[in-house]
Amino acid sequence: MEAVKCLSGGASLEANAESVLRTITPSLDPTRHKGQAGKIAVIGGCREYTGAPYFAAISALKIGADLSHVFCTEGAATVIKSYSPELIVHPILEESYNISGVNDEGKRDISKKILSEFDKWMERFDCLVVGPGLGRDPFLLECVSKIMTRARQSNVPIVVDGDGLFLVTNSIELVSGYRLAVLTPNVNEYKRLVQKVLGCDVNDQNTHGELLSLSKQIGNVTILRKGKSDLISDGEKVQSVSIYGSPRRCGGQGDILSGSVAVFLFWARQCNSAAERESTISRTNPTVLGCIAGSALLRKAAALAFEHKKRSTLTTDIIEHLGQSLEAISPAS
Repeated sequence: MEAVKCLSGGASLEANAESVLRTITPSLDPTRHKGQAGKIAVIGGCREYTGAPYFAAISALKIGADLSHVFCTEGAATVIKSYSPELIVHPILEESYNISGVNDEGKRDISKKILSEFDKWMERFDCLVVGPGLGRDPFLLECVSKIMTRARQSNVPIVVDGDGLFLVTNSIELVSGYRLAVLTPNVNEYKRLVQKVLGCDVNDQNTHGELLSLSKQIGNVTILRKGKSDLISDGEKVQSVSIYGSPRRCGGQGDILSGSVAVFLFWARQCNSAAERESTISRTNPTVLGCIAGSALLRKAAALAFEHKKRSTLTTDIIEHLGQSLEAISPAS
């Protein structure tokens, strides 16, 4: 597959994103059954933040995943359910304020119960998105850490965004060396990662080399550094996606990206499996392909939404253009 062109050693080339999208997007096939196009789970949603997990989960469905779950706190569940009946919502997470009178042993029991509830579903998921609207409650983050560890043990891909990056930055061992993990930091989240892992400030004069080093230091975890051009590295190469999107920078676009990357990552893994059997597709890191496709599609959808709504463009407008943007590149067959 000539879809991905790259140079090692810190150099970067623009990814052939449209070719990646065409290659990894599966055709609509009436012989396939529910679930084969992807089952995505979003871990996030608390009292303060209910929009972010919804944006990530509904974006996965709009792109073409068959099922989308949200694991959140009880206080967020009813709100998220009210946004869309398409989502399967699990109110299993707990925040400290809800268990303030519980002793340490009781908290351990609650944590075990949460993990047990998630375990019932784990084997059904093709990818997890950890972080949208998660918040920073200590008990909640502790439980999510255990969920991530269990997912890693089960070889389930993990896309980490938002408050999930806060968690990972402070507990880098959660993803270190896990080649099925993707981190999607914005400028501030990236700065904290660099300071924590490399022990220095961001060097804008060596953007590609620094990103390459950061990924290598975390054990070749794939990092999608969001910016004017999105930069993607798995510690072996650096790719960029510079398709023009929208000058309107409304909140929530990162949540669309995390849900999109999750779906495309799964589809890329399916392509790689087919390549092993048929030898027709070059084997390329599926996490990198997922990032390229997710970045490109978000930018194209944002551009379309801005054409229609201009300054009033919102995240919900961009989500409504995801399907149209994908079909324009990779028409259903």
